[in-house]
Amino acid sequence: MILVVGATGLLGSDICRQLVEQGHSVRGLVRRTSDPARVELLRRLGVELVEGDLKDEASIVHACQGVDSVITTAATTLNRQPGDAIETVDKQGQMHLVDAARAAGVKRFVYISVPVLSFEGAFPLLEARRAVEAHLAQSGMRYTALRLSWFMEVWMAPLTGFDYVQGKARIFGSGEGGISWISVPDVATLAIRCLDNAHAENALLDVGGPEAVSYRDAVAIFEEESGRKFELELVSEAALREQLYATDDPLQQSICNLMLCSGQGHSVNMTNLLRAMPLEMTTVRQYARRVLRELNAHVAPAEKKQLPWQIKSQ
Repeated sequence: MILVVGATGLLGSDICRQLVEQGHSVRGLVRRTSDPARVELLRRLGVELVEGDLKDEASIVHACQGVDSVITTAATTLNRQPGDAIETVDKQGQMHLVDAARAAGVKRFVYISVPVLSFEGAFPLLEARRAVEAHLAQSGMRYTALRLSWFMEVWMAPLTGFDYVQGKARIFGSGEGGISWISVPDVATLAIRCLDNAHAENALLDVGGPEAVSYRDAVAIFEEESGRKFELELVSEAALREQLYATDDPLQQSICNLMLCSGQGHSVNMTNLLRAMPLEMTTVRQYARRVLRELNAHVAPAEKKQLPWQIKSQ
């Protein structure tokens, strides 16, 4: 049995889908406040559902019973519910999950983390993820921490202002630094492969896409593929720093830092990882073609829901 924590999320749900398609027994942790449609989708896939919350230690202990492996993607960055915080969910909650898994005899643990970043110094989300990585390394379980670059499905989507539906794109900083953009299905595949790959055992793995593409070059690709000119919304580094230093919300501070880092660029060398786990990874152009094709086929893009953080342009 494989437990997926964060099963209703963008990445967690795709991990569940791929695991089921491969014939694995899958248990998905869902919260009482989870989107009913996403919960129903998991149920239809054949995922065993267990209700719990990383803030509720007893529910986590229960969820881990009879589990061989754990993959956790849970985070507060896109879906913060009442009572959620980086300290209670991303740090303490994940640590409680590590402890519960170890006590239940879990043999393999895959943790979704953030990349090595240093722009305005350490920030709450980064500090939380590093603390969990250290706790996991001391657990005695075989583990992998995947330090992920920026998701196309999040940062190149209407959700965060890259609105290919309306032909508008939000650019952070200069937008000229290359980013190793990644796609959700690719990461889901790698996370699953980490369960039984020697290269991933007791490892911190940096994960990016097949190429480093700047925000501005990504816009150009979408313009070429859609045949329309995009309107740009420029969010300067000065505006992001002003927002960073004006807030005491750890999540808002973390998102501002991620935006600043994305404007500067983040490139990942995937040579060794892809040699150990071969995978033809999605390019920005392939992603653009896919979402634009879905748009033309009247498939609804990711909803522009209310995020638990804000972006202010200048």
